[in-house]
Amino acid sequence: MLTTFLAGALLLGRAASAQRQSSLVHTLLGGSVVEDSSFSRNVSSCPGYKLSGLHETKTGLTARLSLAGPACNAFGHDVADLTLEVTYDTQTRLHVNIYDSANSQFTIPSSVIQLDKSSGNPALKENSDLVFNYESSPFAFWITRRSEPDAQPLFDTRASSLPPTPIPPVIPDDNSTALDGFPLVFEDQYLQLTSALPLGANIYGLGEVIASSGFRRDVGTDGGPGTIQTMWARDIADPVDQNVYGSHPIYMEHRYNETTKRSQSHGVFHFSAAGSDTLLLTPPSSPVSLVQYRAIGGTLDFYFFSGPSPQKVIEQYGALVGLPTWQPYWGFGWRRCGPRGIPLETMWNDIDLYHAFRDFTTDPTSFPANEVKAFIEELASNNQHYIPIVDAAVAHTVNATDVYDPYTRGVELDVWMKNPDGSEYVGQVWPGYTVFPDWFSEHATEFWTEALKNWTQLGVEFSGIWLDMNEVSSFCIGSCGSGANLSNTSVPFLLPGKPGNLVTDYPEGYNADVWGPSGNMTINGTLTYNSNGTSTTLSKRGLGAGGQKGVDLNSPPYAIHNGDGYLATHAVATNATHAGGVVDLDVHNLWGMMEEKATHLALLTIHPGKRPFLIARSTFPSSGKWSGHWLGDNFSKWAYMHYNIQGVLQFQLFQIPMVGADTCGFNDNTDEELCNRWMQLSAFMPFYRNHNVMGAISQEPYRWESVANASRTAMEVRYSMLPYWYTLFANASTYGSPPVRALFYEFPDEPELFGVDSQYLIGRDILVTPVLSPNASTVDGFFPGRGRTIWRDWYTHSVVNATTGANTTLDAPLGHINVHIRDGSALLLHAQPSYTTTETRANPYSLLVSQAADGYAFGTAYVDDGESVPPTPHTTLTFKARKGTLSIAAVGNFDVEQKLETVTVLGVGSNQPREVKLNGKKVDNWEFDEGVERLVVKQLGIDLNKGATLTWS
Repeated sequence: MLTTFLAGALLLGRAASAQRQSSLVHTLLGGSVVEDSSFSRNVSSCPGYKLSGLHETKTGLTARLSLAGPACNAFGHDVADLTLEVTYDTQTRLHVNIYDSANSQFTIPSSVIQLDKSSGNPALKENSDLVFNYESSPFAFWITRRSEPDAQPLFDTRASSLPPTPIPPVIPDDNSTALDGFPLVFEDQYLQLTSALPLGANIYGLGEVIASSGFRRDVGTDGGPGTIQTMWARDIADPVDQNVYGSHPIYMEHRYNETTKRSQSHGVFHFSAAGSDTLLLTPPSSPVSLVQYRAIGGTLDFYFFSGPSPQKVIEQYGALVGLPTWQPYWGFGWRRCGPRGIPLETMWNDIDLYHAFRDFTTDPTSFPANEVKAFIEELASNNQHYIPIVDAAVAHTVNATDVYDPYTRGVELDVWMKNPDGSEYVGQVWPGYTVFPDWFSEHATEFWTEALKNWTQLGVEFSGIWLDMNEVSSFCIGSCGSGANLSNTSVPFLLPGKPGNLVTDYPEGYNADVWGPSGNMTINGTLTYNSNGTSTTLSKRGLGAGGQKGVDLNSPPYAIHNGDGYLATHAVATNATHAGGVVDLDVHNLWGMMEEKATHLALLTIHPGKRPFLIARSTFPSSGKWSGHWLGDNFSKWAYMHYNIQGVLQFQLFQIPMVGADTCGFNDNTDEELCNRWMQLSAFMPFYRNHNVMGAISQEPYRWESVANASRTAMEVRYSMLPYWYTLFANASTYGSPPVRALFYEFPDEPELFGVDSQYLIGRDILVTPVLSPNASTVDGFFPGRGRTIWRDWYTHSVVNATTGANTTLDAPLGHINVHIRDGSALLLHAQPSYTTTETRANPYSLLVSQAADGYAFGTAYVDDGESVPPTPHTTLTFKARKGTLSIAAVGNFDVEQKLETVTVLGVGSNQPREVKLNGKKVDNWEFDEGVERLVVKQLGIDLNKGATLTWS
């Protein structure tokens, strides 16, 4: 994952609403460039469509949509005839699909993404949660809840519901945000659909992005400019408010009723791989906000989810695109380093593993294959794991004597992407000139499986795979290797860490002129994070663009807001061709997900019956079926630690729950305080890894005593919580439930929580309040529930005296992260966290019960072998508490070997119990703490395969 700084490479600028091509681009891209000055680049004269030929179907309706007047040809050629299909899929899902009747636009084949099918239940037309409403001329539609037909619609494309146009640029410095009109526009290279939103709507999702507004998106109210979310996968080091690695056109709206003081959530998903802009804007003096879709291809294929809770919306989306893959138990361990008492589960290798940066090799000097094999075998003998990187591009051989089997085998199986003339598309990445697998080709998965299998036979016996650069990235524009000197393996910029590209900057906030060259967090007891030295103490129908005439494959007339400007910058060119004639313009956003699918299937072949573990950078809807995700090439800055939280929350919504950031930051140099706080935060995230760029200072936690101590403490809590994490992920893979949750997911009627992303919940029961700023010894946080929920400190078990509906200030000395337990919870824990997850699992269990005021508590735990692909033997444990009684039940066919030794019950009252009994027999080994109302019962030896009852009186 070497940082891809594009120094000196060609960058082509972006006009506000059209990309103008230079003669150099014509030279690079040849005949696929189409000049057409006839496009008006203004939708004000677009006539919209009128509906006719309505036909009621068993589960919905179909109709014809015809252009309602002369074609406007704003950014492409108007499509005269469209088909409307409305399907009531399930009780909670409504499908509205508008596509060209000729079926020439590209749509995602079911062989690539298999969406959940309609239930086919005709009764849903009359009793489903959502209702499709329409006007015939001009055609417009709106979606309402059946239970609230007169409430503001969930989605509403009627001109009467939108502000009058024309509207000058809503974002003053971006002319493309001028709103010339809101007609339905469907052209071969431009589609537009606009819906009204409640003024200042609470919108979440639409990514991947690092949003300056936080997890809740900026809709252009409260002083914000609004949002332009571009869907175009991009290799770039974590920019703010720009498109980045993945594309996820799904949003959730959380709507609060000021009258009833109750909230409901719903979801909207645009199923399209096309490059696009999604705008969230509020024009001046408008009574509504709006969402506008602008796509440069594909169709208008929408799914609506009724919720009505945030968790239900996320689950309903997962039921459509596919639920997350089952994670192996070892996947929750700590990754990177292990000395000095810090647990170590997995070692990783970046591309310095490779010979000449070529996939599926090892460097004969730095990483001899026999030594790599021996090292991996040693890890395995200690119940540890190994994950190497695999880059997306495969090296092209440099001459006839160059032996590199992955390339030559790919030629034999015809798996490489092509130029329009059928020749190999040759780009440029770390090894020099490279080719790229075409996942649409017949033998691509066979090739990929064979290459990975051969690598294991070489000695790289991996446990999982790390997929990088799969946007897919290329360092040059066009097929720059066609006809080039292939023996030139240099790239157009220096590799990070090499002479001339060292990371020499001081950590953020450090002023060497004031404090000298050390870079330390403190000097003579004074914190150094400031600027002036002030002392501070501590199913496919058409080929799309590939089969259409008069289409500009490389510079569509509407210019989406790609952060790199020209679409081919740092990417495979949009005229690169896939099997069957599909061009990359239509499928660019799919590449990473298709690689993840192929890799997942390959690992199932290489490790039969074992759950594949993958982490990938570029993702798309359904990626979670195959892989997890890391948040890319972030920075060692305090703001990026905060962004870590919104990133993880985004990917819960996207149904890719195994996600996390490179802890302590990837780019730049970190420092002791930042790494201390970040190591603690990441211990409470699903994916936990510390990794940074070559040439930066080492940032293993043991390099600073304070970081090592903070890490040990946080990791001990993490490893004790593994049964809870594992159960949450089992629920994600079974139901689509998000393991990590924004506070308002669980407390949906508390508006003060709608914008909170400095705290989060693990499941429903664990509240995490990290320190996200330097020089701090306290932290502010909400305790949801408005006084009706009891929150207890994880470490002391004392009840928090929380401020109702506002922030509470908590002590947070360096090395401490605030974690609190919600009342009504029962958490199965590992009693003795150890060096690896295998050792930890072999130890006994403990149970932590945090009772509500009425004595109630409930929890479940899912237990299986932690590695077999389901269906596999498993047991679900259930824990229920009432005042004075705890009952334990087991259902399933997996034998739980470890005993439950200790039960801790919080909230038992201030009076010491007279006696404690297990299954009616008196127990003598127990303790009571009146101050925290805690009962601890030890040495129980409960067989969790059988029912048990613990009582105290």
